[in-house]
Amino acid sequence: QVQLVESGGGSVQSGGSLRLSCVASGIIFPIYTMRWYRQAPGKQRQLVAYITPSAGGSANYVDSVKGRFTISRDDSKNTLYLHMYNLLPEDTAVYFCSADNRPVESRVLWGQGTQVTVSS
Repeated sequence: QVQLVESGGGSVQSGGSLRLSCVASGIIFPIYTMRWYRQAPGKQRQLVAYITPSAGGSANYVDSVKGRFTISRDDSKNTLYLHMYNLLPEDTAVYFCSADNRPVESRVLWGQGTQVTVSS
């Protein structure tokens, strides 16, 4: 079964930290580019960060989270992480992970999401 399952969301105050996890199954995880998105009510889903396959890979971030979020992966555990520090109310959203192995195949896989709420 192909599945992405996010966890680690919760409620924190401004300045707090959370670590999100995304466990993948049913795919050859090491060859997939993994991404974190977030979506707040009434807003478009936006890309937060992505990380390419570990062999010659790189990590990239949207400007608003640079210096505060770190994306990483553990291929031995088929798991993607997002370490979030110094959280702000504007970070409140449902966070989704996604996976793709373009150009080999065009499909993009999505998890169900995990809620992050940051209060001020």
